[in-house]
Amino acid sequence: MELSDLKKRWNEVLDELEATNRIAWLVFFDARLANLVDGKLTLDFSDANKFPDGHDLKSAVSSTLSESLIETIKNVTGLTVTLEYK
Repeated sequence: MELSDLKKRWNEVLDELEATNRIAWLVFFDARLANLVDGKLTLDFSDANKFPDGHDLKSAVSSTLSESLIETIKNVTGLTVTLEYK
């Protein structure tokens, strides 16, 4: 699967994530899909830095939230990924 394919299905992934783990959905909703190479998905949270009080959403990402996203991506798209944060 290419990054463009995952981007086309990202709303499906987010909808499923919202239904199964709303906290994870809140964390990953503003993440941008930056890169997908050899199963490693890079998420970019830089847009979150536009908030005046400097929200750092990367620091909110626990292993449990990451696993929820990984599982949801696999359930929706069949793609197995690891995550990297930018």
